[in-house]
Amino acid sequence: MISAENQYQSTIDAPHGEAHPSVMHSQERSAIERPLVSIVDDDESVRESLPDLLREFGFAVRAFSSAEEFLSSDCVDETRCLILDIAMPKMSGPELHQELKRRRREIPIVFITARRDEAIRAQVLKEGAAGFLLKPFSDTALLAAVNTALQAN
Repeated sequence: MISAENQYQSTIDAPHGEAHPSVMHSQERSAIERPLVSIVDDDESVRESLPDLLREFGFAVRAFSSAEEFLSSDCVDETRCLILDIAMPKMSGPELHQELKRRRREIPIVFITARRDEAIRAQVLKEGAAGFLLKPFSDTALLAAVNTALQAN
C-alpha cells in the first residue's frame, strides 16, 4: 500500500490513475512496468510531440535524433517497439533495421515517413516491419500500429 505522502499522481505518466512510478515501492513498480517505445527521427518536432502522446497512451518513451544515437544508447535491449523514420542523414531507417538484424536484435518496428513511396513501403514490410505510417498520421493510427508491434514481440 502506498502511504499518504507518496500519492503524487501525474496524468501524463500515469494516465489510468496509478501512483507515479518514482514514488512506488519496487514490487509495486514491477507490477505496472510500461513497455519502452523508442522513437528515432531527425525531425525535432516529431521527437517533441510523439513522446508526449505515447506517454498519454501509457508507454515509457525515449526519443533519439539519429540511428547512431539510438545504437549507442542503453535502450536498444529495453526497447519493445521502435518508431523509426525512413529518411535520415547518415544511417536511414531501413539501414538501422538491417543493423539491428545483424546484431540479432529483433525489435518490432513501425516505420514513419512523409514521402509516399510504395516501393519503400513494400520493401520494409517484406523485411519484417510491424507497421508503416505516412506523416501526418492520426493518434488512433499510431496507437493501433504500436499495439500491433507489441503483440508481435
